Amino acid sequence: MPDETPAPATAREMIALLTGGAGFTEHRPAPRSQPPDGPLGWAGYDAARERATARTGEEESVVYGTGAVGDRSCVLLSFEFGFLGGSLGGLTGDRLTAAYELALTRRLPLLALVATGGSRMQEGMIALTQLQRVAAASVRLRAAGLPQIAVVRDPTTGGGWATVGAGADVVLALPGAQIGFAGSRVRPPDADPYAYGAEGQFAAGQVDAVVPADELATAVGHWLRVLGPHEALPAAPVPRALTASGAEAATGAEPLPLPHERSAARLPRTGREAVARARDARRPRAEAYLADYLTVRLPLHGDRCGGTDPGLLSGFGLRADGLPVAYVAQCGTPTRPAGYRAAARTIRLADRLGVPVLTLVDTPGAANDAEAERAGAGAAIADAFAAVAAARVPVTTLVIGEGGSGGALALAAPGNTHVTADGYFSVIAPELAAAILKRPPSETGATADQLRLRPQDLLELGVVRSIVE
Repeated sequence: MPDETPAPATAREMIALLTGGAGFTEHRPAPRSQPPDGPLGWAGYDAARERATARTGEEESVVYGTGAVGDRSCVLLSFEFGFLGGSLGGLTGDRLTAAYELALTRRLPLLALVATGGSRMQEGMIALTQLQRVAAASVRLRAAGLPQIAVVRDPTTGGGWATVGAGADVVLALPGAQIGFAGSRVRPPDADPYAYGAEGQFAAGQVDAVVPADELATAVGHWLRVLGPHEALPAAPVPRALTASGAEAATGAEPLPLPHERSAARLPRTGREAVARARDARRPRAEAYLADYLTVRLPLHGDRCGGTDPGLLSGFGLRADGLPVAYVAQCGTPTRPAGYRAAARTIRLADRLGVPVLTLVDTPGAANDAEAERAGAGAAIADAFAAVAAARVPVTTLVIGEGGSGGALALAAPGNTHVTADGYFSVIAPELAAAILKRPPSETGATADQLRLRPQDLLELGVVRSIVE
């Protein structure tokens, strides 16, 4: 059943929805004056501001301060749409940047509750340049390893969406909210309304979840708990040392505990058997491993470039011992460019926030159809390789099924990859290897044996560290 609880309308109602009885302490930046009718001398601007204050009780379109959602403290900033459409002007920029600075000073996550029509026309380019101030403040928070969460309400458009909203690490949306860079009055006349709504933006991979109002406090509380802040990491990535065989030398980082094996299968006797078992539809898949490994799962959705891949699961979660974990899991299908970009996004966010990463490898290989090539398959795979290589947090990999060529290796941790009895890893599929070598199909099994792709072969070759049985 869809949620029928109406979303709170005002900035303070939204804050109260999330903080409940925990309370909220408002902060205000140092006051500064503006010329009569603002920087452009826009006739009637002061009167419009006075009417907005009388109507809403607010002096500007943003309220900010400190509070707690559940048991997690954070800095909250909330837009008041009733004040000139939640628009951004110079004084709004003062409040926004002060909120980011407060989060930085107190080392707290930033939670933005966004409802805005964009930049304030009565202040012209002065209003638009506030977006640069917000972007700079957001970068400083990222550099400090502090998370940013946005809850986008109805409406969230223009520069507010393109900075505070879409620029957050995690974007949650209220059902039915209008979300898009173009507001309803400036769109093309034939625009599809679905593309500018919460559900459409979720389908396009621009929003991580659409959350009903009565579930929002719980969802945000989980995200705050998982994202931290955690222990600070070194200022720059430390390159991994590789041995001559390509295995990673020990770095001293504490790896994640491995998931339990979900299958009672014995080790395969031949390469052909290993491939057949990995392709068996009855063997355990990523969902089973994640359900066993995590008590709370918070998916990240989409690649932020307009694409999604249902065969790639990524996000953050909590283990039963309370340890936060980021996960990237292939689901047995060819991984599409959007999947690799989503994986890289997740790994980089985890690295920045100090959260260890678990990857589950299970793919016959990267998607290689014409659409995948047009979507930048090569660049997306390269980006995933780079995200794993640059990670300062421990990355732990378990091959749970097919390990098909570079499309699988892109998500495998150098020196910290393990395999189940159901898994294999190969430079290329045996069928394709036989075809390239101009062998008849009857020699596919012998080719699989030559490739030494069984779990025990991989262990002997030093490609994996252990077999999880």
